[in-house]
Amino acid sequence: MKNIHIIPILLLFALCNCEKVVDVEVPSIEPKLVIDASFEVFFDENPVSAKTDIKLKLSADYFEETTPVVTDASVFITDLSSRTIFNYEDLNADGTYTTSQSFIPLENNNYELTVIYNNEIYKATSKRIKSTPLTRIEQGNQTLFSGEETEIKLYFSDDGTVDNYYIFDFSNSLYLALEDRFFNGAEYSFSNFYQEDDIELPATVTIKMSGVSKEYYTYFNILIDQSGQDAGGPFESVPSSLLGNIINTTNEDNFPLGYFQISESDTFTIDLEQR
Repeated sequence: MKNIHIIPILLLFALCNCEKVVDVEVPSIEPKLVIDASFEVFFDENPVSAKTDIKLKLSADYFEETTPVVTDASVFITDLSSRTIFNYEDLNADGTYTTSQSFIPLENNNYELTVIYNNEIYKATSKRIKSTPLTRIEQGNQTLFSGEETEIKLYFSDDGTVDNYYIFDFSNSLYLALEDRFFNGAEYSFSNFYQEDDIELPATVTIKMSGVSKEYYTYFNILIDQSGQDAGGPFESVPSSLLGNIINTTNEDNFPLGYFQISESDTFTIDLEQR
């Protein structure tokens, strides 16, 4: 009887210790041009300033740890009202294109972005989206589930003459998209929470509020859902299926990734204390 029971045990032991390595072949995807042209006009400053950098890179395969930057493109912005052209250069060869001309996007003007890369022409148009200044920001005492969260309370007045869409940047790659559907034209406040792993107190953080178009609001929400809050920024890892407002006028099948957006933005810096 002992011999009868020993055989299946030995077979089971042999099966458990037999491993087969299977190589899964992941198809390589043709790189796409990624264009990050998210302009910001800091309208509540005196004088008014703007961030108008354009970043270019190529998308990479899933398992690639780095993405190659594009340093040899021709880039310019055209003011479609005055026909003024703002030329851009990548002075540091890091994929970031800047203009040496004085350029602050004006209200009610349409602007056209043109990128020429590998003999193909990419274009998009955008105009400055109005926002409202932050009234104040303060640290609150409420927490959520763990009891270790840090509350931030934000206050501002919404413009009731238009439908507004906002993007909030809480630093540390933390973002929130908000629409004014339920508070159009009202004094509004809400709380946001830093998780324990998000920030080490005491700390100084700068919070930014930007007005965006409805289309960009929708795009940004999908981008955050697909890339996650820990992606290092909204354009650090752009999903290959997510199309923005930029088109390839030379070859529509070789579509780019990214977006051309001009936001009015306001910032508020606060010192957070250990509670």
